[in-house]
Amino acid sequence: MHKAPHTIGAVLNPFAYIADRWTPSPRAVRRAASAALLMSVAIIVTGGAVRLTGSGLGCDTWPKCTGDSLVVTQAQGFHGAVEFGNRMLTYVLSAAVGWFILAARSAKPWRHSLTRLGWVQFALVMCNAVLGGITVLTGLNPYSVAGHFLLATGLIAVTTVSWQRTREGDGAPRPRVPAPVRKLSWALIATTLVLIAAGTVVTGSGPHAGDKSEIKRMPFDWAATAHVHAIAAWLLCALAVAMWLVLRVVDAPADTRARARDLLVVLLAQGAVGYVQFFTQLPEVLVAVHMLGSCLVWISVLRVALALRERSAEQPQESPARDEEQLSAV
Repeated sequence: MHKAPHTIGAVLNPFAYIADRWTPSPRAVRRAASAALLMSVAIIVTGGAVRLTGSGLGCDTWPKCTGDSLVVTQAQGFHGAVEFGNRMLTYVLSAAVGWFILAARSAKPWRHSLTRLGWVQFALVMCNAVLGGITVLTGLNPYSVAGHFLLATGLIAVTTVSWQRTREGDGAPRPRVPAPVRKLSWALIATTLVLIAAGTVVTGSGPHAGDKSEIKRMPFDWAATAHVHAIAAWLLCALAVAMWLVLRVVDAPADTRARARDLLVVLLAQGAVGYVQFFTQLPEVLVAVHMLGSCLVWISVLRVALALRERSAEQPQESPARDEEQLSAV
């Protein structure tokens, strides 16, 4: 049987074609993971800028920017440029995720776990792009806006795990602390998710609707939802302090204790910004800083949980037949 020409192979199986001809260094794979994580944070911050400048409907339809133009027009002015710029940043995010997938696929040996994480990132980006379009078509429905943010938060979770996995092996995870401490980390994660979800309700019922026109808001009292959000924040702070103390008591590794310390620092800064913006009637700049802080808190919580276990650098042993099968797959 004749082999398919190289050009046909490149079209039918581009990732395998490139992997046969390029072997990125572990450092390159780590950089690709860092780029995906950075862009997943950037897309949230710039999305917040769209809302805070009242540019949410700067492009009044989707996937086009106007009914007649795929790109922003001069008539749409500043708000159109801001909204269209955020849409274009999605392509940069997609490129960063694509780089990570390609780097993970081309690394030798091929680490399937990293490739799967990359495709999960891509699926989340695509789903959020569609949800963003629905958000525009529904006139910035606050529930759609909340879902848009929560999906982006899920992307940050996957990119953070991917970033960590590029720095460790594929061996079975081994705990570095006793089981009760690991359970405490799950409480940290759950409380953070409640905090983030409550934050979307505060946003959905607050004054920054994302557009200068009359936009439907969530039917909740803004001050009351802000207080619920603050209670969740205080609970998270208490759990973070408990984690920091417990890790010292059980003599956890130094890097694990450092992750708990970093979380405390981020939480203190985020809490200070939150209270200042509440008592100053939500100035746009502080709201943007608070959104960035939300991303950093989530990343810090995940890093604490990931630091409680370790994976060996040893690769799983596989038969030659299995190796040959993997090299021929995508």
